[in-house]
Amino acid sequence: MSPTPTARVSSLVVYPVKGCAGLPLSTAEFTPAGITHDRSFMVVDDSGDFRSQRRDPRMARIVPDLTRDGSRLVLSTEGLSPVKVDVDPEGPRVDVTVHNNPLVGVDQGDEVAGWLSELFGRTSRLVRVPDDNRRVTNGVTPGTAGFADGHAAVIGSTRSLEQLNEHIVANGAQAVPMARFRPNVVVTGWAEPHTEDLIRRVRVGTTELSYAKMCTRCAVTTVDQETGDRRGPEPLRALAAYRRVADGGVAFCTKFAVTGPGVVSVGDALDVTEWAEAPEA
Repeated sequence: MSPTPTARVSSLVVYPVKGCAGLPLSTAEFTPAGITHDRSFMVVDDSGDFRSQRRDPRMARIVPDLTRDGSRLVLSTEGLSPVKVDVDPEGPRVDVTVHNNPLVGVDQGDEVAGWLSELFGRTSRLVRVPDDNRRVTNGVTPGTAGFADGHAAVIGSTRSLEQLNEHIVANGAQAVPMARFRPNVVVTGWAEPHTEDLIRRVRVGTTELSYAKMCTRCAVTTVDQETGDRRGPEPLRALAAYRRVADGGVAFCTKFAVTGPGVVSVGDALDVTEWAEAPEA
C-alpha cells in the first residue's frame, strides 16, 4: 500500500506537563521516550495518582513554558500569578501512578505544590520523570515513555479528522479541532482516513517510528482545549458509531514507539517502510 499524494508533517506539538496545554514546534527532537520533554512533568494528588482533564478540565488552561535545557519551568493560568520552578532532577523520589501503572517521580517542591493546590482546591504536587527512567511500554512494538498514558508518540491525520467531523456535523453538532486529541504529530496528504493505523514502520526527518497500538479515547476529547470547558458528547458519540475497537472503546490517532531517535520538522515527508496487511480489529 502507498498513500497518494505524499504525506507530510503539518504540525508538531509537545506537552511538557501531562494534561496541560501543548506547545507547537517547528522542529522537534525525538528521543526514545518521544519529543524531548514530552510529558516529563505530571501533577499528582495526595495519593500519587495523576491529575487529568477527565476530572480537572481546567488543566487545559495551564500553559507551561520550559527552557530548552529543561532547567526552568513556568506555569501560567488565569486568576493566579505564574509560578516559576527551578527544576530539581535530584529531589525526593515518590511513588506515582498512571492508569494504575506504578512509576516513580521526582518531587519539585512546595512552592509549585502550593500553587497547584490552590488552583485545584485539593492537595497537589508536581513531579518530574527521573533521569534514570526505565519505563517499558507495551504494544506491537515495545518502547519507553515519560508520563504519557502509554507510548512515546501519537500520530493523527487531517484526513481522519475530516471524516470524523463529517459524522459530527451529521449529528447536528459542531466540528472539533485536532487539539481535542492531543497528538504529537499531525500528518496531511493521505487520501484515505486512518491511514496512520496501517503504518508499521515509518521514517520522517531523521527519526524512525514503529507502530505500537491504536489510541483508545476517553472523556478528555470532550474538553475544549482553549477554554477548559467540557463540550460533550462529541466527538465520542460520533466515534462510537464507526470506530469501536475490540475492547469496546473507540479509537482515534495511533501510538508509536521511537525506534530511531532523530529530528522531525514541519513539512517533512513520511517514508513508510512497512505497512500492515489489514487494519487492526
